[in-house]
Amino acid sequence: MGSIQEKHTAAMDLAEAAFVAKLKGDLEQALQLTRQAFENEQAAAALIADQLDVEPTRSILHRSAANLAVYCGELQAAERLIATALSGNPPTEIAEELKDLFIQINLRPYLQRHGISIDNEQIDALILKNAS
Repeated sequence: MGSIQEKHTAAMDLAEAAFVAKLKGDLEQALQLTRQAFENEQAAAALIADQLDVEPTRSILHRSAANLAVYCGELQAAERLIATALSGNPPTEIAEELKDLFIQINLRPYLQRHGISIDNEQIDALILKNAS
């Protein structure tokens, strides 16, 4: 499990550095660091994906990797991570967060496919309202 912990720790350190870079206005550096954080967290999650008895660690790693994937624009990777997490036995609260993230990823495309015209501000308000 050491390798999982090492990758997770590296991911969290990179995510923190990305946050600092974003605060400083260096959005390019922030995105690059977030991508590296995503790659590390995704690797950690992959190492534990088949261990269904290691909850909540398994679902937490997948949720974290999925959130980083969304930030990087890797929406298909985020969906796969969410599906993998939900295929196990995540605690109810984490499962709900994963489902909420899936909806956030897919709401805009869903509405567009069905010809529903809604501006980004309204969608953001709907997502934020449901997230609280």
